[in-house]
Amino acid sequence: MIRWSPTAPARAACPHRRIARLLTRLLPPGAQLGASTMRPWASANFVGARHLFPLTLPAGTALTDLSAQLAAFNWRLAGHIVADVAVEPQPGGLQVEILSVED
Repeated sequence: MIRWSPTAPARAACPHRRIARLLTRLLPPGAQLGASTMRPWASANFVGARHLFPLTLPAGTALTDLSAQLAAFNWRLAGHIVADVAVEPQPGGLQVEILSVED
C-alpha cells in the first residue's frame, strides 16, 4: 500500500491505458486484445507495475515477428519507462507482459 503524504511528491499517473492503446496500434490485422490486468510491482530501487495483455491472433500470424516488434518498440509513457517486455505463446495467441517503472 502506498501511503499519501502532503509533503511527498506527486506520483506519476498509471500508464496501463496508454500501454493498451499503443499495443493495440502494433497488432496485426485481425488480432484482438483481451481483458488486461495490472499488478503493482516494486524492487529495492524501483516502483512500477506489471501489465498483462492476452492477445488472440489470426491463424498464420508470424509470432516471432510480432515478438521482435514489441520488444523493439519505443514505448513513450509520461513519467514511466518500459523496463521489460515478455511474450509467451498461449493457445490461440500470446500473453504479453510489460513491466513499467516510474521515471
